[in-house]
Amino acid sequence: MARFATGVVVLTVRDGRDDLGTTVTSFMSVSLEPPMVLAAVSSSSYLAEVLHRRDHWAATVLGAHQRALAGRFAAEGRPGARILLAGEPHHRGPRSDALIVENGLASLECETRRRVEAGDHTLFVAEVLAADYVSEGGTPLVRADRRYM
Repeated sequence: MARFATGVVVLTVRDGRDDLGTTVTSFMSVSLEPPMVLAAVSSSSYLAEVLHRRDHWAATVLGAHQRALAGRFAAEGRPGARILLAGEPHHRGPRSDALIVENGLASLECETRRRVEAGDHTLFVAEVLAADYVSEGGTPLVRADRRYM
């Protein structure tokens, strides 16, 4: 089987009074005009259910120094995003109303335009509403062979 290496993203969404999030390793640019991205989320997850109801969300591209944070957002039975971000610099995005992790490589606020069922995942194709921030330099957190590199 081929080995794949992917950048790691934390995707967050606000659902009423709660904030949810997960680690995503299937995230990519789709279009430059308009700027669009794609995030793959397990179809059986509660997060996918919420993303079917809420169109606005945020994606933070994590740096290599944020490995522990990626692990927290990937853990089974994890609590809400506000608890996972306790002690971590973050803020609420003005366009998405989602929590945005600070000190990553970049953070985007997005609006879902299309949902595509693909095997055991749902692909959320979204327009980028705003780049909350883009950091110069930095090393991305990469996942390959089910391990962070």
